[in-house]
Amino acid sequence: MTSSACLFCRIAQHDVPAAIVLEEPALVAFKDIHPQAPTHLVIIPREHLARVSDASTGHAALLGGLLLAANRLAQQLQLQDGYRLVINCGPQAGQTVDHLHLHLLGGRAMRWPPG
Repeated sequence: MTSSACLFCRIAQHDVPAAIVLEEPALVAFKDIHPQAPTHLVIIPREHLARVSDASTGHAALLGGLLLAANRLAQQLQLQDGYRLVINCGPQAGQTVDHLHLHLLGGRAMRWPPG
C-alpha cells in the first residue's frame, strides 16, 4: 500500500526523481538531498508506514529488511571504519517525512551524543 501524497512513496514509484542506489521488491535506497555525512543514504520500505512507532509484529520482515539492506550498502560503500543508522520517530525527533525511513551515514567520524 502506498500514499499518493507521500514524497517517499512517490520516489519509490519513480514519480519524483531521486538518486536511487538500490531497488528491491520491498525497499528503495537513495541519496539524501541534504547529506549530513560524505555518505548519507535514505532507505525506505515500499509499503507506506508513517513511523516506526506504527509498526507491529507483522512488520518484522520489513524492519529486518531495512537493516540488512543498510548492512549490504555499507559493505558495498566500504564503510568498514564504521557507520551510523538513524530512525527518527516523530517531529520532535527530527522526522520530516511521514514515511518510515532509515538513514545510513558514514565516511566521517560520528560524535555522541547526536543532535
